[in-house]
Amino acid sequence: MIYRLPVVIEAGRTTVAVNAGGAIVPAAVATYLICHDHLRLSALFATLVVTALTFAVARAVPGVGIVTPALLPPLAAAVAAILIGGHAVPAVAYVAGTLGTLIGADVLNLPRIRSLQAPVVSIGGAGTFDGVFLTGLVAILLASL
Repeated sequence: MIYRLPVVIEAGRTTVAVNAGGAIVPAAVATYLICHDHLRLSALFATLVVTALTFAVARAVPGVGIVTPALLPPLAAAVAAILIGGHAVPAVAYVAGTLGTLIGADVLNLPRIRSLQAPVVSIGGAGTFDGVFLTGLVAILLASL
């Protein structure tokens, strides 16, 4: 994957951005599903599983940010949802994969941002957008089973 690096405006500073398509919209959809489908405990436990696995494999890439393997979050979400999901496997898969990826890859790695020497890091950006996007696809596939 090719990453476009931003121009350094002021050395030694890092701007933290939140990607609308990779963080805000998916988190809003996940929140809607939790409330609408009453997924509270099943979504919480599945999200914890995905968060832990994603955090374990997330890597800091100097000059780029935090990156994760693209297929791990959706596969972990699918397995966790099948085991924990109960009546709403596809919805739990979406919630766990989306929130687990954002929390495990981005939010829990915020303390490591300074060491990356990246001028801009994005929550839900290029390194985790793949995981969030693929999670939605896997959830749709589960729904069709």
